[in-house]
Amino acid sequence: MIKLFVSDIDGTLLETGKKISAKNIAAVQKMVAAGITVTIATGRMYRAALPIAQELGVNVPIITYNGALIKSVAGEILHSEYLPTDLIIEIVNFFERQNWYLQSYSNDELFYAFRNDYSKLYEASQKVQGTEIGWQGLRERTEKVCKLLGINASLTETLERVKILKAEFGDKIAVTKSHPQFIEIMLPGVSKAAAVKILAKKLGVEKSEVMAIGDSDNDLPMLQAAGQSVAMGNAADEIKSACTFVTANCADDGFADAVEKFVFV
Repeated sequence: MIKLFVSDIDGTLLETGKKISAKNIAAVQKMVAAGITVTIATGRMYRAALPIAQELGVNVPIITYNGALIKSVAGEILHSEYLPTDLIIEIVNFFERQNWYLQSYSNDELFYAFRNDYSKLYEASQKVQGTEIGWQGLRERTEKVCKLLGINASLTETLERVKILKAEFGDKIAVTKSHPQFIEIMLPGVSKAAAVKILAKKLGVEKSEVMAIGDSDNDLPMLQAAGQSVAMGNAADEIKSACTFVTANCADDGFADAVEKFVFV
């Protein structure tokens, strides 16, 4: 029996930039009514994920910043991990030398070195507003930073920069691609998978009682950490091959279909 159901947001629960469908909302509420804890897991900042959770109409815990912060809709912090100041400064300096775009999140506020098309793209997709503070500003705003995020021109550029960052910083950071243009930088050990394990332990739920659903590379460890996993129809083949089940595309309410077929069986 499933006791904890974990869902990615973009490309899974909803199409990026759109609202959650009535069918998907009903599926979440049906699980909660049946006593299942539902959580959403995302690379988004808490402030950007909160409206999504509120749309669901239930007080679910939210795994945000790729697992660095678990916080309920009501505001209770269940788990947090922040990047240390010296490491943040080191990363900011590196990005400045490379002239790569970088943004930071301090106290759940969005900051970037300079405003450009990348910051505008991010703000539009996440429905949040950031502040331009320059490179020195990024070095000074280091309180409660769950992650740093780089935005790139293409998937090819993203993959190349992930390699460069891993070579430069090694095991001092965790780096993942959450979108063809996004590079997420967190503390080592931080991931959606680790957060799912932490939440399951707090709830007294066994791995076999956890089901996860997602579509992206940064969802893969989370999917593998669950007892049962579902890949969206729009997921890449390597995600599908790693999962227990495959459902329909996000645009076709594959989330709701997965709940009906694999949770309520």
